[in-house]
Amino acid sequence: MDRAPETEGCFSIGELAKAARISTRTLRHYESIGLLTPARSENGYRAYSFADAKQLAQIQAMKQCGLPLNTIRRVMSAPRADVLAVLRDHLETLRAQEGSLNLAISRTLTALETIERIEPMDVKDAFEALKEQGLADFEKTYGQEARERYGDATIDEANARMMALTKDEWDAKELLEEAIKVQLRIAMATHDPKSEEAQELARMHEKWISIHWGSGYAREAYLGLVQGYLADPRFVEYYDSAAGEGATEFLIQAVRS
Repeated sequence: MDRAPETEGCFSIGELAKAARISTRTLRHYESIGLLTPARSENGYRAYSFADAKQLAQIQAMKQCGLPLNTIRRVMSAPRADVLAVLRDHLETLRAQEGSLNLAISRTLTALETIERIEPMDVKDAFEALKEQGLADFEKTYGQEARERYGDATIDEANARMMALTKDEWDAKELLEEAIKVQLRIAMATHDPKSEEAQELARMHEKWISIHWGSGYAREAYLGLVQGYLADPRFVEYYDSAAGEGATEFLIQAVRS
């Protein structure tokens, strides 16, 4: 805080707001949700102690690191050991998000570069450039492990199959991918991986895979691919973010039913 108030050991709401560089409205809000509980003077005015000022500083510090007010309220009412534990957990979460954020930044930069490159092209050339970029992104993200699991020939054939798609076929593939997410939400609402909605989901997903793999793959290979989704956080995030927690596991159960 910048200075002590004129009354020894006590801040008025205006003095504390000025010292903390926040509004009196914010202080009233913190009081309304139980984050701060100032005493009241004889004339009914709020009187904030130095302990209140210290608690406000802690609240501001936690808010600046991204914790929501509900979490801060729970933390502030817990013993100090729990406060530290929550903050350490939050730090680990932020560190885990750092990788995803860096990946998102990289993909956004790639998207900008792609758009700038295709802007002067005609429709046909631009579409071919987009397909090439899509395959390049796949190789960058999944290429090494996909080639190790399925072999160079299989991946090269899948890439050639994608490059051979017409614009209408490509658009249909993209629409099917989005429709699978919608159907996944519908099927999950039944809570039954053997329901007709879930089985329609399974048919749609296998059709989508067949566009990439062709029709000559073994059923066991397809089941192995889908089962492997749970072991890869990227696939879990993809399906769970589209349809809710547990969506990836539900999809697997539907496919195997």
